Amino acid sequence: MTTAIPTDSLATGLTDAQVAAARAEVGANTIPEAARPKPWTRVLAQLRDPMILLLLGAAALAMVLGDLTDTTVIALVVVLNTAVGVAQELRAERSLAALRDLSAPTARLVRNGHRVVLHAAEVVPGDVLVLEAGDIVAADAVLRDGHHLQVDEAALTGESVPVDKRAGVADVDLVYAGTVVTRGRGLCEVTQTGARSSLGRIATLLGEQRPRPTPLQRRLSGLGRVLALAAIALSAVVAVSGLLRGESLADMALVGISLAVAAVPESLPAVVTLALALGAHRMAKRGGVVRSLPAVETLGSVTVLAADKTGTLTEGRMLVERLWTPECGEAGVTGAGYEPVGEISPGTGLARLLRDGALCNDADIAQPDEEGGIWRAVGDPTEAALVVLAAKGGVDSAALGERYPRVAEIPFDHDSKRMTTVHRAPDGWLVVCKGAPEVLLDIPGLLCEVPAHARETAMSLARKGYRVLAVAERAYPEGPRPSADAEGLVLVGLVAIIDPPRESAADVVATFRRAGVRLLLITGDHPHTAHALAARVGIDADGVYARTRPEQKLDIVAELQARGEVVAMTGDGVNDAPALRRADIGTAMGGEGTEVARQAADLVLTDDNLGTVAAAIEEGRRIYANVRTFLRYALAGGVAEVVVMLLGPLFGLALPLLPAQILWINMLTHGLPGVAMGAEPADPAIMRARPRPPQQFILGDGLWRRIAWTGALIAAVTLGVGVWASATGRPWQSLIFLTLGLAQLGVALAVRTRGTGLRPRFLDIAVAGAILLQLGGVYLAPLRALLGTEPVGLTDLAIVAGVALLPGLAVLAARLGSRST
Repeated sequence: MTTAIPTDSLATGLTDAQVAAARAEVGANTIPEAARPKPWTRVLAQLRDPMILLLLGAAALAMVLGDLTDTTVIALVVVLNTAVGVAQELRAERSLAALRDLSAPTARLVRNGHRVVLHAAEVVPGDVLVLEAGDIVAADAVLRDGHHLQVDEAALTGESVPVDKRAGVADVDLVYAGTVVTRGRGLCEVTQTGARSSLGRIATLLGEQRPRPTPLQRRLSGLGRVLALAAIALSAVVAVSGLLRGESLADMALVGISLAVAAVPESLPAVVTLALALGAHRMAKRGGVVRSLPAVETLGSVTVLAADKTGTLTEGRMLVERLWTPECGEAGVTGAGYEPVGEISPGTGLARLLRDGALCNDADIAQPDEEGGIWRAVGDPTEAALVVLAAKGGVDSAALGERYPRVAEIPFDHDSKRMTTVHRAPDGWLVVCKGAPEVLLDIPGLLCEVPAHARETAMSLARKGYRVLAVAERAYPEGPRPSADAEGLVLVGLVAIIDPPRESAADVVATFRRAGVRLLLITGDHPHTAHALAARVGIDADGVYARTRPEQKLDIVAELQARGEVVAMTGDGVNDAPALRRADIGTAMGGEGTEVARQAADLVLTDDNLGTVAAAIEEGRRIYANVRTFLRYALAGGVAEVVVMLLGPLFGLALPLLPAQILWINMLTHGLPGVAMGAEPADPAIMRARPRPPQQFILGDGLWRRIAWTGALIAAVTLGVGVWASATGRPWQSLIFLTLGLAQLGVALAVRTRGTGLRPRFLDIAVAGAILLQLGGVYLAPLRALLGTEPVGLTDLAIVAGVALLPGLAVLAARLGSRST
C-alpha cells in the first residue's frame, strides 16, 4: 500500500521536489506491460499440443510413403491451427492495450500553486486533481472539495446511474481511475496510481488470466493420444501377422505404416477448422463476431451463462415506466430508450407532473448521429428520462424553458437528496422540487391528500426495482421572487424510472432454460433492482448475484469452473473484462460495450442482443454433433480397414489391399465427404437437449459401440465379397478395393443430419465425387497403374454396389429405430 505524500493546501498542490520523490517510489501513472514472448516461442507452444504432434507424425509417415498430397494437406492444417492459437495470445495482449487506452490522456492538476494540464502518466499520489464535467478521472483519489460532483462508474462497477460524490463521507468521497465526471466539479487528492489504482488492479487480474483449452480441444487431445496408440498397436499386429505368414519385411512395414495413416483421421482438424470457420461466418450474419474460432464450439458446451445486467439483459438506458398522482392514481408509459416516442395511459391529469419533471432538470436528449443510430442522453440519464417522458406527453422541453425561465436553484446533493428550481411563470412564480420520496414526503408543510397511500406506492415501486422520484411544486402570484427553499409545497406525483429489460430478454431466458443452460445474473447494482429484473425475465432468485466487484465476478466464474461447469460470461464494462477472459467463453456487447470488454471477449455481439448467444450455442452444438458424426464415419472406416487386413489372410486373401489402395480409400473417404460433414445443418431438436457433460469423452454416450459395429459390418461385407470373388476367379483384390470404399461412402450418407429435407447438400456432392474417383481407380488406366487394380465387369460392379449399400442401410435403420443415435 502506497501512502500519498501529504498535500499542505489544495491551492498549492505538490512541489516539484515532492513530485520527484513520489515518482521515484511508485513510478509513472501507467498500466505496466508484460514482456512479450518471442514469435518462435509462441509457435513452439502451439506445436506441443498432442493433436498437432499426431498430425506431424502422420505427415512424416505420409512423406515416407511418397504421398505428397496427404503431406501437404496435413502440413497446411498444422499451420492453420498454429496460427489460430497464436492469434488467441495476441488478442489477450490487445485487451490490456485497450485498458491502457481507457486511461485519461491528460489531467488538470494543481502544482506549485498553479493549475497545469499534464499527461496522465505524470500524476503521482498526493497530487491535487481538478475535476469537471466530461473529465476522465486519471487516478484513484479522494474528494476534498466538491460542488455537486457526479461520476459515471457504470464501466467500472456496473452501476446504471451516475454516483454522487461528497467530500468527508467515507466511500462516497472516493473517485476511481477510468470513470467519467458527468456533473459538477471538485478538487481531489490522488491516493493510488498506475497498477495500484482500481483500473490497474483490473488490468492485473486481466493479465493473470490465461485462455483455458476449449472443451473440444481437451476432448480431441485425449482422442489423439488414444488413436495414436491404437494405430501403432494395430499396425504392428497386422505387420507381425504378415511376417508370420511369410510376407516380406519391406511389404509388411509398408502395410503397417499405411494402416497407421489410414487409422488416424488426419482430416479431422480440417473438418473441425472448416466447421468452426463456417460457424463463425454464420454467426456474423446473425449479429455475432467471433474473435476466436474455437469459441464457436465452446458455446455448444456451455452449461452456465453468467449474464451482466446493465446493457446485456437491460437496454442500458433509463426509462419512465410508471407514474402516480394523488388525483388520478397510477399510469403506464410505453416506449424504448431515449427516443421520444410512446404513449401514457391514462394520459389525463398528468400535465403538471410532466411539466415539473422537465423544468426541474439539467439534462437533454440528442438525436441519432446517423441513420439507424440511437437517441442518447445528454447529462444525467435519470433526468434525461424525464425529458423523454415530457415529450411523450406532448411537452416541448425547450419551449417550456422559454415559457418558464429558471431564475434560481438548489442543485441536488447527497445530503438533501433533492433538487429545487425557481421559475418565472406567465402569471407569477413556480417553485419545483424533485427528489427521493422519503425526503420530499417528510418536508414540513407538504400538502398531500393521501400521504399514506403515496408512501406505500413509493415503497411498492421501489421493491419492484424502480428508482422512484417524488415531484412537488408551489405556485406564487405576482410579487417578490420566492425563496428556493420555500415551504408549503404540494405533492404533484411520483415517477418510477428503470433500466428496462430488453424486449427479447424473457424469450431468450426461456430458450436457455429449454436448452438446459443455467442462467445467472451477476451485477454491481442494488439487490432490489437485480431481483426485480430477474423476476421480470424469468431468472431464478438463487441465480442472482448483486453488488459484485470485479474480483468477485472472477471468483464466481472460477468456482463454477472448479465444479466442472463450462461457463459463458457476458458483459460490457471494464469491470467485466477479467471475468470475460477467465470464462470458457467471454461475450461482449459491440454497440454499447467498452473496447476493453470487446478485446477481452471471444464473441462480440454487434446487435447487443443476448438472443445471439442462444444462436451461438445452437451453432456450437451443431459443430460438435458434426464432429462426432465424422468420427463415427471415419473411425468406422479405419476399423473396417484394419479388420480386413487382419482377418483377410485367414480366409485365403493373402494381402487384401495394397498400401497405395489403402491410402487412396483413406483420401477419398476422409477428404471431401469428411469436410462436408462439418457443414451439415443442425438437428431440429438440438436446442431441446441438455448440454453434454463437460467431462464426457468425445466417443462417449455409446458412440464407440456404434463405431465398432459399423466398422465390423463394413468389414464383413467386404470380406464376403473378397471370399466370393476369390472362389469364382474374379479380380478379388480390386473388388475388395471397390466394396470397402463404396461401403464407407454409403455410411456417410446414412449418418447425415436428419429432418432437413431432400434438397442436395454439400455432402451429397462430395460423396458423388468420391464415388466417381473410386470407380476411376479401377477403370482409368493411369490410376490402375498407380493403385495396382484391374477392371471389373459391369455385372460384378452391380453386385458390389448392392452389397456395399448394406452397411449404410443398417445404420439408417438403426437411426430410425432409436432417437439416441
